[in-house]
Amino acid sequence: MSFDADSYFNGPRKELYRLHKELVEIESISGDEKSVGSYLKTYLENLGYTVEWQPVPEKSGRERANLYAYKGEERNTRVLLTSHIDTVPPYFGYSVVDDRIYGRGTVDDKNCVAAMIIALEELLTEKNLKSSDVGLLFVVEEEIGGPGMQFANKHLGINSWETVIFGEPTEMKLGVGHKGIVMFNYVARGKAAHSGYPELGVNATDTLVDALYKLRHSSLPKSDLLGESTVNVGIIKGGVAGNVIPERAEAFIMIRASKDTNKIIDIVKSIAAEYENLEIEELHSVPEQLLEYDVPGFESIVLAYATDVPYLEGNFTRFLYGSGSIHVAHSDHEYVPIKELYDSVDGYKKLIEFSLAK
Repeated sequence: MSFDADSYFNGPRKELYRLHKELVEIESISGDEKSVGSYLKTYLENLGYTVEWQPVPEKSGRERANLYAYKGEERNTRVLLTSHIDTVPPYFGYSVVDDRIYGRGTVDDKNCVAAMIIALEELLTEKNLKSSDVGLLFVVEEEIGGPGMQFANKHLGINSWETVIFGEPTEMKLGVGHKGIVMFNYVARGKAAHSGYPELGVNATDTLVDALYKLRHSSLPKSDLLGESTVNVGIIKGGVAGNVIPERAEAFIMIRASKDTNKIIDIVKSIAAEYENLEIEELHSVPEQLLEYDVPGFESIVLAYATDVPYLEGNFTRFLYGSGSIHVAHSDHEYVPIKELYDSVDGYKKLIEFSLAK
């Protein structure tokens, strides 16, 4: 029996699918989120929200902004729904095949943005929520270190939240926690020379390769809950020609830290210290995150990816939830199941009601 997509697209939550499609069709690669932010601002204002446009500085000077939205004039809400509006490159457009919606951002993270808005709108109608109950925060550049959420954390000036529900693809389960990050550049500096006379130069690539080998074979901390810490050497650059001893070589490295980020940093630094010509640049770390997941009716999941969770500080309960799988995010076949997108609205509604009942 074939899947009946039209029954969803033209059903009681057809606005969910219209909103999701509109969001996906607006290209919003990290750093270039103005268009999708402007669309959301107008959309929410038409629903009666007060929308605060919070410009976030961007290296190239392009304008983009976080959006903080709430009904009425009370900005200090008890519950916050939050997700990000940027995507990874490259962009590819919206399409529907069988029971799936394909396109950049369909599952990371415009599915969560759309479902959160629809969930809140339904609850406002069904449960007569107060304007001070739930707010919305949609941020930029989660995919590149989270400067949007960090900016919101510093400048929003709200300390009323009792619960924050973060949206990410979790397969409709509640995240138990996720790994932290240690990311940095190893930069080796040598001396150029003719490759036929290596004794006249200092080979930066040799130093870098040795250091990377030691790092990849180091014993990193591991967690019974979150698993192994893993190393990814994402980018390697060095040299100018095959017949020239390279005078510079560098690697961008990201370690997914399941436990004890400080110990991992010590290992990274101790390896660099073994070489006179090796430096560490742009070291950034975020510790592993443990979340609330004991809610009736929800399964749980352990996650290996990182989120904006650590960048929003406060004494509140944290949930992580959303439709779809991280396994297809960032890929050339990114998609969200049509039914999961629909059902995630109910999931957000349950989490909101559970949070307000506490």
